[in-house]
Amino acid sequence: MTKIQEITSAIEAGRVKSVPDLVTAAVNEGADPMEILNRGMIDAMSAVGERFSRGEAFVPEMLVSARAMKLGVETLKPYLKKGAVGANGKVVIGTVQGDMHDIGKNLVAMMIESAGFEVIDLGVDVPAERFISAAKENEGVRIVALSTLLTTTMPSMQAIVSALNGMENRSSFRIMVGGAPVSAEFAEQIGADAYADDAAAAAAAARKWVL
Repeated sequence: MTKIQEITSAIEAGRVKSVPDLVTAAVNEGADPMEILNRGMIDAMSAVGERFSRGEAFVPEMLVSARAMKLGVETLKPYLKKGAVGANGKVVIGTVQGDMHDIGKNLVAMMIESAGFEVIDLGVDVPAERFISAAKENEGVRIVALSTLLTTTMPSMQAIVSALNGMENRSSFRIMVGGAPVSAEFAEQIGADAYADDAAAAAAAARKWVL
């Protein structure tokens, strides 16, 4: 087994402590840092996401794998070209105005980051103006992701999507929505590009759009 394969295995298994040492060993053996990132780490998280979607892995396992990858990326950063981490572009994410829930949003952010994106997390109770500002002011935004857990804030999500659809640079990014009361039908109705029913699906859709 190569060191890159060992890194993949460690991330999939959530062996947090071993990943930094494996990354250092792989670099010292002459492995390409981008190969370590893409094949060793991002592909590993994609596999975890697929298992989650099939019901073969659960949220705690996804979280520990994401933490293992995060430590691996931090170890690898000095060996990567500037901008290599987040090379797939930027994703703006937030829970819509009126909703203070963030657990689902945080998990989606972690999975999307693990898929090779730079995540700009706006937090919770985010109004349309902040989503618009983030999409305008951050070069390279590919996706704007909106989350809600409350049925009462679905009109807020609709209003934010409408405001984003009116932006001059709308063609440069996709809008993704998700959360317990949201559906694919609702996403289409309000003018979003996609609906994701869990964090793994969100990361898979994000990668599909840019790769």
